[in-house]
Amino acid sequence: MTLGVLAVLAMLFVMFSGFWTDWLWYRSVDYSSVFTTTLWTKIGLFFAFGVLMAAAVGVNIWLAHRLRPPLSAMSMEQQSLDRYRMGIAPYKKWALIAVTAVVGLIAGASASGQWRTWLQWVNGVPFGQKDPQFGQDVSFYAFDLPWYRFLLSFGFACAVLCLIAAALTHYLYGGLRLTSPGSRATAAATGHLSVVLGIFVSLKAIAYWLDRYGLAVKSSGLKSADGWTGLRYVDANAYLPAKTILFFIAAICAVLFFATLWRRTWQLPVIGFGLMVLSAVLIGGLYPAIVQKFQVQPNEQAKEAPYIKQNIKATRDAYDINGVDVQGYDGNYKPQNDAERRKLRDAADTTASVRLLDPNVVSPSFQQRQQVRSYYQFPSTLDVDRYKDKDGKDQDTVIGLRELNLNGVSERNWINDHFKYTHGFGAVAAKGTTFAEGGEPDYTESELPSKGQFGPYEQRVYYGEKTTQYSIVGGPQKELDYSSDKSGEKSYSYTGKSGVNLANPVNRAAYAVAFGEPQILYSGAIGKGSRILYNRTPKERVEAVAPWLTIDGDAYPAVIDGRIKWIVDAYTTSNGYPYASRTTLGDTTADSLTDGQRAVVAQQNQVNYIRNSVKATVDAYDGSVKLYEWDTKDPVLKTWMKSFPGTVEKKSSISKSLMEHMRYPQDLFKVQRQLLTTYHVTDPNTFYTGSERWQVPNDPTNKSGNSVPPYYQSLKMPDQKAQTFALTTTFTPNKRDNLGAFMAVDANATSADYGKIRVLKLPSQTPVPGPQQVQSKFNSDPKIANELNILKKLGDSEIEYGNLLTVPMNGGLLYVEPVYLRGAGTNYPLLKKVLVSYGENDPVLGNNLAEALDVVFGKKPPGSGNQNPPGGGDTGQQPPADQTVQQALDDAVKAYEDGEKARRDGDWGGYGEAQKKLKAALDRAAEAEKKAQKGNTGKNGG
Repeated sequence: MTLGVLAVLAMLFVMFSGFWTDWLWYRSVDYSSVFTTTLWTKIGLFFAFGVLMAAAVGVNIWLAHRLRPPLSAMSMEQQSLDRYRMGIAPYKKWALIAVTAVVGLIAGASASGQWRTWLQWVNGVPFGQKDPQFGQDVSFYAFDLPWYRFLLSFGFACAVLCLIAAALTHYLYGGLRLTSPGSRATAAATGHLSVVLGIFVSLKAIAYWLDRYGLAVKSSGLKSADGWTGLRYVDANAYLPAKTILFFIAAICAVLFFATLWRRTWQLPVIGFGLMVLSAVLIGGLYPAIVQKFQVQPNEQAKEAPYIKQNIKATRDAYDINGVDVQGYDGNYKPQNDAERRKLRDAADTTASVRLLDPNVVSPSFQQRQQVRSYYQFPSTLDVDRYKDKDGKDQDTVIGLRELNLNGVSERNWINDHFKYTHGFGAVAAKGTTFAEGGEPDYTESELPSKGQFGPYEQRVYYGEKTTQYSIVGGPQKELDYSSDKSGEKSYSYTGKSGVNLANPVNRAAYAVAFGEPQILYSGAIGKGSRILYNRTPKERVEAVAPWLTIDGDAYPAVIDGRIKWIVDAYTTSNGYPYASRTTLGDTTADSLTDGQRAVVAQQNQVNYIRNSVKATVDAYDGSVKLYEWDTKDPVLKTWMKSFPGTVEKKSSISKSLMEHMRYPQDLFKVQRQLLTTYHVTDPNTFYTGSERWQVPNDPTNKSGNSVPPYYQSLKMPDQKAQTFALTTTFTPNKRDNLGAFMAVDANATSADYGKIRVLKLPSQTPVPGPQQVQSKFNSDPKIANELNILKKLGDSEIEYGNLLTVPMNGGLLYVEPVYLRGAGTNYPLLKKVLVSYGENDPVLGNNLAEALDVVFGKKPPGSGNQNPPGGGDTGQQPPADQTVQQALDDAVKAYEDGEKARRDGDWGGYGEAQKKLKAALDRAAEAEKKAQKGNTGKNGG
């Protein structure tokens, strides 16, 4: 008995610890109202529906027992049942309680999972838009219909369980007889079961009526659109009247079942039920198939046109792409003379600030040059932001935080993992458009502790994307702050208010159980002031305090007002917008750079409405979470703000310094671009044929076969007077590689045009090369291929291509791609060359962007002009050597070509001589590059 009591107490404490630690965490981040609102809603639904189900089943069992016949029939069947009746007689009350408790618990647990549906139904805010078929506000489909469907499914489950329970009880006590002579059912049993069946059929009638509205949010196939949602011709003209007819038939059938209370015969109800089933097959199945076959298919385009038009409008509204500005763009501009070429060269400097520093490539450079200690790490993909340069102008900047990496700790133990190594340290940033000497990033914030353009700020990173373990800070055990060669290891004790206080022994015991770590309960390293930090990634924290939001896959850091803040974009979504086509977020947001950690994990995998309604911040030091209302018109956000009052701050609360670092989110942009592959077309007939359909091209710079990611860059679209920070992408025509369109959205949150999507549509008659074709053009150019092959032979190096950027410029398209060289000994990439292409001009491989642009626009002939490496592109100085790098490389190219020709001709003596010349030329090139780098200022390159 003692062991049993202890076991029960232990189980109860395990359950209590989970609840208690959750409550403590929510209280620590000042979002306890989210915890209590969610908890009480779940408890309320659990008890309301659990009790309702238990009462319904219990009453039917009690009623069936009460209506049992006074005497059982004399038969073998009843004699066998007598043994069961006698065996259960002493425990009838307990059996009834047990059965009702089990079904009540199951029903209550199921209902508690509908807390989101309940809160949206109770607090739903009108959209102010009505669907074209039924005239219902969109909120009916988004908030009301899901709740009604849940009630209906609960009603069906309740009716079925009541029917089974009543039938079994009647059978057990002789009200139903399968093999006994005489009537198969007593009058009382017949009446009772008929009422339950009548309720079931009544619910079916209600289901038919709701199915009419469900047609507006029903997914169906249309060859010209994926995820098509809404009524089509056959739905409006066959399924809709069929559902209405079936509603009346089911209602009549339900009345027949209820009438059995007086008639005491199954004849009419059985006939009515059979008629309902037959009608469902003929009216609900066969008739629509006939309409589709003989009315729709012979003239489908004309029949479906009105419904396609409604789908286009609803989809564009639901994904906020209704205001997309589509403009025609020639893309084939050809300069006719030197003056036009010079004009293009000048335009290249003002149209875009080409970001050569690829955040997806240079992370190893940050890791090798700025990691400093092995227990720090940078993310594999860095982030792009904007910071002011010395002149006060916006500068595209690549930034990453030096986060903690426990795998780099030499001695792993519990104290080191959770008490000593607790945080990362500092931000590292580099200019996006220029490079330092030798092709390294041009750092604006670097070293440990970090110093540079950000000035003094709190550099400790306790909360980050890579910080997944818990830490215990602020107590007797000191933390490692950072380590430098000059001053050695610095210790630190956390002073923030984040985390949960462990001074309370109940808290320590609860966390020891919750984390499965008994040392938390008795360790001497925990004492007065000790606090436990967990749920430390920005995404985890925002998801926890706002479980009704869908989080963007890429949180990014910014240094704002002396603090490091993680900025997190969050979305409100719905799956119930009438007529709007659905998309699967996980698939739509995947590209060549995403993985399982970056792809959106949606609460509802399929959605047909999305808004970037909330911008959130997470402080990297104290973990504080702030939610800001971004879309002030979104009815879904307003609904959730009514459900959780006080959790989301007004948009006016966003400071000017924070606003400067907010940007248009990538995942929303990827969803919108995927929809625009089809829904840039607004004419129903063109939409139906699919002749204007686009696709997102595959990334030409890697072999993953996945979509090209969108790129942040500062550029000027044809209708703009100045550059703006934008998020851009390209489209190609369906199953073709030429360019179909270029898309950019104003991503600068401080801009009056923020969120405006501009699409440049390229002509189909005169194809313009797309990204894949341009990449092939770069790869197939003999001179470029030879130069890159020579570079690869320098120290057995590897070539890495950076992002292929597309810039619309003066009626044509400029393509720019940085080329990185990863040496065998360095293991990190350095920018060595820049590829440039414009129109039909030959592609150019330059030492820097300025040189490549000069050559591609004819300002300088190939092989002349500035031959500096990328670090010193604009100084105009030649390397202090009698042999330039380019001349040596030209000699190497010639020697390589002579060797190949000799090899093909079988002249092995000539081949050996050419190889000697090739080696000599490569040696001269390497020596000349070293001299050039020594004489290079390295300040204005790129």
